[in-house]
Order: sequence, then structure tokens, then C-alpha cells
Amino acid sequence: MRNQETTPFGVAVELTDRGKEQDCRRKAWRTAAEREAAMAYLSMGEAHRRITEYLNRFSDSVASQDGASLKSLLSLSSNSPNLLALADSLNVFQDANRLIRQSDRYSQFGDILVNFFRALQCYRLGNLVDAYHAFEKSANAFTQEFRSWDSAWALEALYVVAYEIRIIAERADRELASNGKSPEKLKGAGSFLMKVFGVLAGKGPKRVGALYVTCQLFKIYFKLGTVHLCRSVIRSIETARIFDFEEFPKRDRVTYMYYTGRLEVFNENFPAADQKLSYALMHCNPQREANIRMILKYLIPVKLSMGILPTRVLLEKYNLFEYGNVVQSLTRGDPRLLRQALQEHEDRFLRSGVYLVLEKLELQVYQRLVKKIYFIQRQKDPNKAHQIKLEVIVKALQWLEVDMDVDEVECIMAILINKGLVKGYFAHKSKVAVVSKQDPFPRLNGKPVGS
Repeated sequence: MRNQETTPFGVAVELTDRGKEQDCRRKAWRTAAEREAAMAYLSMGEAHRRITEYLNRFSDSVASQDGASLKSLLSLSSNSPNLLALADSLNVFQDANRLIRQSDRYSQFGDILVNFFRALQCYRLGNLVDAYHAFEKSANAFTQEFRSWDSAWALEALYVVAYEIRIIAERADRELASNGKSPEKLKGAGSFLMKVFGVLAGKGPKRVGALYVTCQLFKIYFKLGTVHLCRSVIRSIETARIFDFEEFPKRDRVTYMYYTGRLEVFNENFPAADQKLSYALMHCNPQREANIRMILKYLIPVKLSMGILPTRVLLEKYNLFEYGNVVQSLTRGDPRLLRQALQEHEDRFLRSGVYLVLEKLELQVYQRLVKKIYFIQRQKDPNKAHQIKLEVIVKALQWLEVDMDVDEVECIMAILINKGLVKGYFAHKSKVAVVSKQDPFPRLNGKPVGS
């Protein structure tokens, strides 16, 4: 199983990058004073020993095709004690490059190791832009080596490289932005990962890694707001049939369905979004509540658009209280409550990209209000229940503190009938909506309004 640094969705850390960032800060590099103190007690001989030990471990991992060991040696942002110690050693023993180039055992991996050491030193000192430049060179060299290896034994290590270049690029861009410069490294990381995708998306055992790299690309495109770029990668996965989808690792399949489901939400293709997000939810690790919550943030608006309401227990369990009043507005047929909910959580819904989806629920709210009026009339006079005067709807809206005149209500009723939310016709002269005596308020049955 992949460690938490590289698991894309089965482990919460991949989808909750903000939480990972906070965790990294808790385990962050020691202060400059602490570094200097540690290095003061580090002898040249001990530094040389640590560097040689790392180089031997790297060489042995490749020789024995030990992907698990190799990936731990490349996890730059993991703050592992071994890499911390290596970074200190590189600052004491500053001739590591010569050590690599003059050894037949290490020199064949020279471009990987020299640039990785440089990236590690820069990252250790907080020079994130320089760390990205060096790591990109190391990653390119590693990808070339990976291409030459016949089997897929190093896939886990490649996953780490793909993950690390995204994370380092994000942090480098924050550094650039804080200095008033244009952030561009994440875009560069996307270009690099497209090359990696090209290496994997062919025939042979390595192709199973294509979905993981695809998910890293999705994260980059969503972060940059260039989600249209996802389409070319999706076509490669879904039309080239490079692999049976169910044969990809489950965690990669879940992540892929989560992001493609979000894309379908943005495109207002709700049946497809429902299918993809439901798949992600069904196959997500039930112990990863943070991931389940992120899926539900998009699946709930999709379900609501189809007339399917979540339970209060579900909203409470996954801390999705922002949807509480939205659901209540549908239950009560209260358009005022829906507007209040949208206004209260406007920023959150806009950031998630579901605001417009929720705003369109207003027609369902009106349908449910008219339906309540219909049932009240049926209790009083069953023979005339199907004749609903517009004035009655106006009074109901006034009671809900919604100011609307008869003409506006007439327009809403016409839309409800046109969209198939109400079966009936409208008598304009008498200002009466005549609804069908059989099934006057059709269920959506899992289909969005107007479909």
C-alpha cells in the first residue's frame, strides 16, 4: 500500500491538501538556529558516511528492483529524519557531486542524484523556486531511466516523483506570488506530468500507472482553473482503452471518478455527475470521512437537482450543515429560506462551483409550495382541489415574507407547467391554474428538472 504522501484518494491527505500543508508545518524543517547547532556537531566524516549510505541505498534499490525503498528516497517534502539528516550532511560535505561522478556505481544515475541533492538543499533552506528547478531536472532524468526499465517495478517511485513535483510547484508558486512575481511552476509541473503520462499510456504493465498521473494532472488543472485541459487526458483514458478501468487500483479509480464527476457538475450533465460521484462514494474507504465529505459536497447538489433529499443524519455526520436550510426549503416549499441559505453560504458554494446548481432548485421549491396548497384544498373541498387560484399562492408567499404579485406568480406557474413539474393548464382570464386530477405533481425520479 502507498504511504500517505502518495495515496491519491484512499487516504485523506491527498484530497485535503490544506490539512497536509498544516501537518507539514507541524513537522517542518528546524529553525535556522537549530540547523546551525545540529551542523556544528556534524563532523565531515559523519556527513560523508550519511551521503554514501544514501547513495548505496539508492543504487541497491535499483539493482534489486525494490520500488518501496526507492520511493522513500525521493519523498522530498516528507520531512523524513533520513532526508533531514542528508540535507545537513550535504551542507557540511560539499563535494557530493564529485563523489557521484567519480563512482561507476553512482554515476549512471548522476543526473537524478546531483539534481535531487540540489533540490533537497534548496528545499531545506526554504528556497522553493530553486528547489523546484532542481527537482524538475531530477524528475526528468528519473523518467528517462524509468522508460528504459522493462518492468513496472518502479511505479511507486514514479508516483512519488509525480506527487512531489506538484507539491513543490505549488509551494514555489506561493513563494513567487509573495515576491510579486508571476506564479508559473505549477503550469510547468503539468507539462512535465503530461510527458510522464505519455510514457505510461502505452501497452505493457506500466500503463496501470496512467490513472494516478491523470489524477495529479486533474489536481493541477483544477488548481489553475484550466479544467478544460482535463478533456484530452480523459479521452486518452476512456477512448484508447489502454486498460480495463476496474483493473486500475481502487484509490486511483475513486479519485478519477471524483474529479470527472466534478467536471460533469460544471457542465450541468447531472446524470453523468451522479453516476461518477456515486461510484466514488461507493468505493471510497469508509474510514476516510474527509474524503467522503468532499464527494458529498458535489453529490448532494446533484441529488437535490434530481429531487432526492439527503437525511439530516447524513448532513450532521459529515459536517455538511451548509446544506441544511437548502434541504429545509425544499421540504417546506419556502423560497425565502432557500435564498437565505444561498446568501449565507454564498462564498463556500461559489468556491465549490455548485452555487448555480443550488440556485436552480427554486423551481422545485415553488412546485412543493403549490403541492402543499393543493393538499390543503383537497382536505377542504376534494372536488375543487385541482383548481388553484393564483391569489391563494400570492397569500402563501406573503405569509412566507416573499413579496410577489399575481403576474409574477402566473409566470412561475407557466414555467412549472412547461418544465413538467406540474401537470395541467392555465386559465388566464380567471387567474386559475387547473392541475391534472391524476398525478398533478410528477416525481423527478432521479432526472434533473426539464430533462
